[in-house]
Amino acid sequence: MLRDMSLRVRMPERTFATVDHIVPTDKRVEPFDDPLADAMIKELRNNCVEHSITYFDLDSGRQGIVHMVGPEQGITQPGTTIACGDSHTSTHGAFGAIAFGIGTSQVRDVLATQTLAMSKLKVRRINVDGELGPGVYAKDVILHIIRTLGVKGGLGYAYEYGGDVFDRMSMEERMTVCNMSIEGGARCGYVNPDQTTFAYLEGRPYAPTGEAWQSAVERWRSIASDPGCHYDDVVDIRAEDIAPTVTWGINPGQAISIDEQIPIVEDAPESDKDSLTEALNHMKLTSGQSIKGEKIDVAFLGSCTNARLSDFVEVAKYLKGHKVDPKVHAIAVPGSQIVKLQCEELKIDQVFKDAGFEWRDAGCSMCLAMNPDKLIGDQLCASSSNRNFKGRQGSPTGRTVLMSPVMVAAAAVTGMISDAREVFGVSKGVMA
Repeated sequence: MLRDMSLRVRMPERTFATVDHIVPTDKRVEPFDDPLADAMIKELRNNCVEHSITYFDLDSGRQGIVHMVGPEQGITQPGTTIACGDSHTSTHGAFGAIAFGIGTSQVRDVLATQTLAMSKLKVRRINVDGELGPGVYAKDVILHIIRTLGVKGGLGYAYEYGGDVFDRMSMEERMTVCNMSIEGGARCGYVNPDQTTFAYLEGRPYAPTGEAWQSAVERWRSIASDPGCHYDDVVDIRAEDIAPTVTWGINPGQAISIDEQIPIVEDAPESDKDSLTEALNHMKLTSGQSIKGEKIDVAFLGSCTNARLSDFVEVAKYLKGHKVDPKVHAIAVPGSQIVKLQCEELKIDQVFKDAGFEWRDAGCSMCLAMNPDKLIGDQLCASSSNRNFKGRQGSPTGRTVLMSPVMVAAAAVTGMISDAREVFGVSKGVMA
């Protein structure tokens, strides 16, 4: 598009590139088997060279899913505006950035002008206060928020997350929640920058250093929302009301706690009956039944939602000593080359291999059908990713159940959708 208009990239120093959706995670030898993917990566390399854009290529040691690369490198900083041609750009809002996905023509506009015209968003503050129960993770928090407010509940809004639970969350947990803001209809997800944010960023390659670091922290502190400020809407949620949560349908809002039953169509509002029936038919489920015990074919641990170091560390704690059910195809895919290396240095990869998971290279993998990792037929996948739409994982009849990484591990081990608290045990209020 830029070539057609005889335009250049206006600010290449503010533009970064990596490869994630199309890259194979099991066979990195080039040329790729998929000729379209192979042509795309070659074109990306050429364009980055032509326009002097920093590119984290496969041989860089820094390649990975774009929403992990930005934070890892310290490119994602409080107060920045970040746009990317991917809807889960909302991930970066965990740092106090305004971050959102844009379409192809908007990518052209940003590259050419470093500007974008947008309507002002309303702001909804979502407070989660209290103590999360055992086996309840950031993924459960955002699934609970989406099922509560709906997949269209955030239209026209930016979501600002706060309260006790978010104050205690690590940056990686905050990223998980902000990542799926778009699934609730919100344009952005956001957490006020605090000491947790600054500690994560300090020392990263693109973070300020020396005196510039101190002045940056002072500036970053100033952009946090003021006490008593006005919001267009405020939602309060008790942490104790959140349980391990899984989807049962074909959008992330069609979710229940692992102990609940699937909604009964006849009891639903008339406006929801058709969508519920469609979801049940696709998922081969019955209204009123428990989803616990449904047999799975595939277990996928990865994606920009849950493929960070802390995700693999947490799963490895419970997976060690267990074996994947022989009827389940289980894959673990780090979200970046850095995470992969960190896991291997900690011998976490061996825990997954010993259990029967395939340990893959960095990429988006089975989150979406733009690489060789796809469901076949009507396979049911326990997935730590962010979307359970029809065809999302490659097969038009494939079925996806979203859940936390530890719940994916529990499903892989038992061969069915299970309560990780029961599979791995609960002791004194924490997973044992």
